[in-house]
Amino acid sequence: MKKHLTKKIISEKAMRIIYYVLLVCVSFVFLEPIFRIISKTFMTPEDVIDPVVDWVPRKLSLNNLKVALKVLNLKVTLNNSILFSALLAVGETVCAAFTGFALSRYQFAGKKFWYVMILLCFVVPTTVLMVPRLMMFVTFQETIKFTLIGTPIPQLLMSLFGQGVNSTILILIFQNFFNLIPKSLDEAAMIDGAGPLRVFFHIGLRLSYSTVLVVFLFAFVWNWNETYVTGTLLRSGMQLLPQKLALFDSEFESVVSSSGNAFKINEAYKMAATLISIAPLLILYAFVQKKFIEGIENTGITGE
Repeated sequence: MKKHLTKKIISEKAMRIIYYVLLVCVSFVFLEPIFRIISKTFMTPEDVIDPVVDWVPRKLSLNNLKVALKVLNLKVTLNNSILFSALLAVGETVCAAFTGFALSRYQFAGKKFWYVMILLCFVVPTTVLMVPRLMMFVTFQETIKFTLIGTPIPQLLMSLFGQGVNSTILILIFQNFFNLIPKSLDEAAMIDGAGPLRVFFHIGLRLSYSTVLVVFLFAFVWNWNETYVTGTLLRSGMQLLPQKLALFDSEFESVVSSSGNAFKINEAYKMAATLISIAPLLILYAFVQKKFIEGIENTGITGE
């Protein structure tokens, strides 16, 4: 009996060790690029070209960060990026909440058709839809004699009407969560005289704070990293951090040449700029990770 228990304990410990090894290996695949970025950020130019130096620099240097901050024009681009991404995220969250509630709670003519259209918007690549959208906004601005291209208005309208970045996923998240709420609560509220909007705000939204947070964070991150649609519609109308990062090489040459510095661009400057561009998202996640994980569990994204 003791031998059997001993073997069972050993096998459980062995399996646990295997699980931990696998988790460490998988985690390293995701974390290795971040570790590499941080390592290169604080290297001197000599360490960058030295084949002996791989992970740990001989001497920590903040010069890469200083140059990257100047090239990215962080004071302007960071504020613009936060406001722009937050504005679009709010629009997508509002649209997804209303649409998800309608799909979950009501039966109406053409429901299946519109549901398929929502899924189709996700299946069809953005590049295919971008040209018709651009032509539509150009025609519309010529009709109303008001400039739209080069302003945040087109993307804000797209967010409010369910055409934002991955809006389909956000709608399905809300629909899945609202399906978990018993319809008897809606019926009880309607018996007390509540209308559809009151049911939505006082029952749907009050029970979905964590879902709203998850959807908002997803929308914020996706809009922050979106460069194709933003570059097509917003263009140079607003300086954003991801766009500055994408044009880092050319921006670096113009800033350095204008300031009279003699150093040349290298991998360390690019890594420093990349670290600066992802730092706001990492900080945001660090503050809301607990609520974010709770929201994911509540929305049933894991399939539970």
